[in-house]
Amino acid sequence: MNRTTLSLIGAATALAAISGVAALTGGSSDDAGSAGKAAARLPVQRSTLLCPTPSTSDVSSTIYTAYTPKRDGVDAKDGTAELLPAQNAADDVTDPGGDGKGDKNDKSGKDGGKGGDKPVLPLKEPGKPVTTDVSSAGAPALIGTADGRFAPGWTVQQTTTIDAGSGRGILGTACTAPDTDFWFPGVSTDRGRQDFVHLTNPDDAAAEVDLKLYGPSGRLKSATDESITVPPRSTLPVLLSTLTDQRAESASLRVTARSGRIGAEVQAVDQKAGSDWLPPSAVPSSSVAIPGIPKDATSARLVVFAPGSDDADLKVRLAGPNNSITPAGHESLHVKSGMTAAIDLGDVTKGEPGSLLLTPEGGEGPATPVVAALQVTRGKGGDQETAFIPATAAIERSATAADNRTKGSTLSLVAPRAAAKVRITASAGAGGGSPVSKTYEVKGGTTKALEPPRPASGKGPYAVTVERLSGGPVHASRMLELTQDGVPMFTIQSLPDDRGTVVVPEAGQNMSLLNDD
Repeated sequence: MNRTTLSLIGAATALAAISGVAALTGGSSDDAGSAGKAAARLPVQRSTLLCPTPSTSDVSSTIYTAYTPKRDGVDAKDGTAELLPAQNAADDVTDPGGDGKGDKNDKSGKDGGKGGDKPVLPLKEPGKPVTTDVSSAGAPALIGTADGRFAPGWTVQQTTTIDAGSGRGILGTACTAPDTDFWFPGVSTDRGRQDFVHLTNPDDAAAEVDLKLYGPSGRLKSATDESITVPPRSTLPVLLSTLTDQRAESASLRVTARSGRIGAEVQAVDQKAGSDWLPPSAVPSSSVAIPGIPKDATSARLVVFAPGSDDADLKVRLAGPNNSITPAGHESLHVKSGMTAAIDLGDVTKGEPGSLLLTPEGGEGPATPVVAALQVTRGKGGDQETAFIPATAAIERSATAADNRTKGSTLSLVAPRAAAKVRITASAGAGGGSPVSKTYEVKGGTTKALEPPRPASGKGPYAVTVERLSGGPVHASRMLELTQDGVPMFTIQSLPDDRGTVVVPEAGQNMSLLNDD
């Protein structure tokens, strides 16, 4: 998945190196350093984020929290950060978790939401979050941009609570950057699930998108045209079970934009275990980390897909608080090329927090890249709630989780190999207070689960930023929980690197003529 788009061509390349202008829409930018003799790492100058339609259920509400960390070397004056409503390209699509009748009061329809051009969550200053809560019924998807001082590390969290019905629970997601390729292992076309992929197009031209599903025996036969057009500045939900007549409890979805770029997230509704957002997996990799399995998880289902031409043989390890162990009966996993493999790990954590680590089994030839995700359930019987943790890329420098509360937030950090030192900073609250930072060490092969620091005298939701200071790779996630009527409602957001800086090659020639009047 290419999560970075750089416009560094010709003279613009050198000018960017001089003025510090770069643009970010996601992912790794380290390859840019090979374009010149030397490279500088500069704060990005523009970020784009997309938030899916939360829900149209009449018994739901959504809280949005936006935040940009304070950064050294960033102009302290210029910049904006705001979100605008997207047009709903399919008003008659059945609502996931709703009553199946849609919402006649939806104001995000073909008119783009009359009066809906008012910016949502405009930031006033880095280092202080802003928050708003809305009734989810009729709330549109959002398309946001941040530039100048607000772009580096800009984060928006969307947290929805549905009080009743098959979709009840907490549905949380970090709004994501647009891209052209996404993998979602862990989706389902089973009769007990309703999974919708939400496609959002941030640009002024239509995007052509292909959707492909892969089950335990390979590609699921398509029942419709796989190509979908997403109109400009619009969002479109697609029910996955309408794409095929085959039913699969565990499947993998690939979303590819043949033209344009999109944001993609899956909303999964389980008839028995509630609902949550399933974010995309990290790019295919031969070694995978899935951070932050709750200590009281009653079941965990691992779903893995091998997208290449070779099978994958993987070691399965659980990194706990003190060491890494092999889950009993699940020492290894064989994944056939082009097929989805799934295993039930049960209450794998046994009362202690942990993270799953998948590594090559060994043998001849190169290791096979895979994508993976974990469906986690807490509670039993009628009091179950579910959440998803995708394979998560390591934090290179920093990552942020917005919308933390004074109670119910748990931060999980796993160092798969060498020990690592991190700094965790709680921002000021949306209602005031002062930031607080603490430094922690994560031992190699272990998971550290902790209650993040809180702002001093802070009020309201706050953000938590994790910075890797030294040592080996660190992967992280944040769990937000809220018990309601005996149901342990929770959601887990993975924390990949925020890509707040970008490598810009040093100019290889004198560009003084570019400023000649």
